Amino acid sequence: MTTYSVTNPYTNAVIFESNYNVFADVEEKLKRLKAGQAAQRNIPAHEKSDILRKLAELLTENSEKLAQLITAETGKTIADSRVEMTRAINTAIASSEEARQISGEVLDSDCYAPTRGKLGIACWKPLGTVFCITPFNFPINIAMHKIAPAFAAGNCVLFKPSPQNTQSSLLLCELCYQAGISKDALQFCVPDVADMAAIIGHPLVDAINFTGGTAAANSIAAAAGYKKLLLELGGNDPLIVMPDGDINKAVAAAINQRFATAGQRCTAAKRLFIHNDIYDAFKAKLLEETNRLVVGDPAQENTFIGPVINSHAANSVKASIEQAVSVGATVLTGNKQEDNIIYPTILENLNEKCELMVEEVFGPVMPLIPFADIEEIIPVINNSEYGLQGGIFTENLALIKHLFDVLDIGTLAVNDGPGFRAEHFPFGGVKASGVGREGIKYAIREMSFIKTLVI
Repeated sequence: MTTYSVTNPYTNAVIFESNYNVFADVEEKLKRLKAGQAAQRNIPAHEKSDILRKLAELLTENSEKLAQLITAETGKTIADSRVEMTRAINTAIASSEEARQISGEVLDSDCYAPTRGKLGIACWKPLGTVFCITPFNFPINIAMHKIAPAFAAGNCVLFKPSPQNTQSSLLLCELCYQAGISKDALQFCVPDVADMAAIIGHPLVDAINFTGGTAAANSIAAAAGYKKLLLELGGNDPLIVMPDGDINKAVAAAINQRFATAGQRCTAAKRLFIHNDIYDAFKAKLLEETNRLVVGDPAQENTFIGPVINSHAANSVKASIEQAVSVGATVLTGNKQEDNIIYPTILENLNEKCELMVEEVFGPVMPLIPFADIEEIIPVINNSEYGLQGGIFTENLALIKHLFDVLDIGTLAVNDGPGFRAEHFPFGGVKASGVGREGIKYAIREMSFIKTLVI
């Protein structure tokens, strides 16, 4: 049996050790979930709603404990971990409310000749067992965005977190059980990577809901065959600031949405396009505010930037910065590494083909790109394999409508950054940024199928 260790990204101390679940163990869990599907489908909507509301209460009671675990496991600052817990609680509440609202529609066959006198009653039904796979960066909230809607839809769930989040995820499962979710409807596993393809392709898995990287998603899709896929993947998200935009609010959004969580967010503001007329003023304000940020121990209340998840990630981010510099970029601040900490780094004069412009760099690195005309940056933004979210600061409604129409992204946030997310809004991208939509109502539908009764 293969073991793994969980290491605190800031102290490098081992905080947890466990064994990977062997394939036979996971298969037994799948069999238990299969046996539990009938009971899960038959739970009345109001009971599922009450269970999820109880889960929200338990998450609230255990919020600080979970936040401390998130910080120890991921290096996320304690302030950021507490925000995640607030969002996770909101996700449980929204799922509770949406569980009562699942509805279909009635269609009249007489809409088209010949008249047939029939009604079609279209209803949403659960898929069966959903294999939910979550990443390290938002271990509780992303898990809640999968488990809670899947449960509300009437599915059973095989839950696989990142091994790094074993402790927090085990506690989350325990709270789910305390709230009233049956162990026949929710099972936890951390299998070895070598067994993942076989689990994904297993006949007792009916759908896969995955958040993570594109390479892993490609492997999942290859192993899944015809199973239903909900894939929330990466982004290279643009933030555009126009001359009529509020510079102070734009700077705050850039900092919060690129440097928080040490830049390890799929919706982080990864490319900043600043109009020439305000470029110097924006840059000066951005540097002023960035140089005030506290970098260091994520457990301290005033720390804004802690470590990235591990040394491989830190070295990769640093290498991307150096690659950009090697092809002409100028470092305005940062480009400093201390163990797993990358200091907030801002660059300009970037080659449009360097890694920071075309790849998703998961770290606190901010490229600034000046522009004279909005039309010149539209192809630059769209010339990316990703298309998740974008943000623009402007008061020009016509420009907003134009960008909404032409940018290849799933969401455009106005007078906010691309990192904006509300738990009940549809969330997802185009191209390599994913397939399907999360957001509670939309996730419920993604993890359901339509069944029609003709009477």
